Amino acid sequence: MRLPPGKVPIDILEEVVFRYLGAERGEVVLGPGIGFDCAVVDVGGKSLIVTIDPITGAVERIGWLAVNINANDIATTGVEPALFFPCILFPENVDKKIVETVCIQMDRAAKDLGMAIVGGHSEVTPGLKSTIVIGCAIGIAEKGKYVTPRGAKPEDKLILTKSAGIEGTAILASDREERLRKTLSQTVLSSAKEFYNQISVVKDSIKAFETGGVNAMHDPTEGGVIGGVYEMAEASNLGVMIFEERVPVRQETLEICRFFNIDPLYLVSSGALLVSSKPKFTEKIVRHLERNRIPTSVIGEFLEDRRRRVMVSRDEKTQALPKPSSDHLWLALARE
Repeated sequence: MRLPPGKVPIDILEEVVFRYLGAERGEVVLGPGIGFDCAVVDVGGKSLIVTIDPITGAVERIGWLAVNINANDIATTGVEPALFFPCILFPENVDKKIVETVCIQMDRAAKDLGMAIVGGHSEVTPGLKSTIVIGCAIGIAEKGKYVTPRGAKPEDKLILTKSAGIEGTAILASDREERLRKTLSQTVLSSAKEFYNQISVVKDSIKAFETGGVNAMHDPTEGGVIGGVYEMAEASNLGVMIFEERVPVRQETLEICRFFNIDPLYLVSSGALLVSSKPKFTEKIVRHLERNRIPTSVIGEFLEDRRRRVMVSRDEKTQALPKPSSDHLWLALARE
């Protein structure tokens, strides 16, 4: 069975990957699972929040993205990211300037977020076609003072910050600019490339969490908003209903997705944040985020019946929410 590009499919994670997890350790509070971007390890009176993620589908700003994408995972627990460990794999024939560029990008991103780069690894890897940066980030919390994606409850409202497809829009506008220029205006392309500036959800997460009433948070990366919603429902063993018309999609994203014939709701969406909130806190969370200039929408709610995972389309038809498969970014990048 040949696997599609991107994340290993959920069924193979469950059947294969999660069967081989080494020895059991008492310090591990939360280990691997569908929709879990972070592990939680208790050490003394502190909880270490740990995540690891690669940057593989982007050329521009790869070091900057590696820091921000990993920091986002930590922040979705309500904890500020603190430490970063990069593993950088360069292709053959790399020169010193490229090494320096990636390191400068990581340094600037880490400083902006108050993170220390405390170790890692770098090498030139034979056979590699482009640079890959794999990052590990750590946050430090008071014991138990965090949320995880499995904390959503039935009747919780589902909040989305910003819009769908943010990261995918920025990547395609940057890495496929020459092709897109044949159809899209330079104004649209320039604006789309600036979407990189929206990719951090650290502020979104911390502001939402400090408001109170947050049961779970998750950032929709590969698989887009649909993939993120599905993973959150799976992690919490719940059903979910979302409304397509309530999911914001920027005009730049729509035009780029139309060009590549892909769906913006399945496009990698780092920069957006999914929040499961207690119903009586939802309005307060939305107001607090909006006051901090973070666009916010209530796009659905979680349901008791885990078998009921649906999306109500713009024409008011109810359809099943599919398991996330390959992100539509890979479909676009494959269309030369």
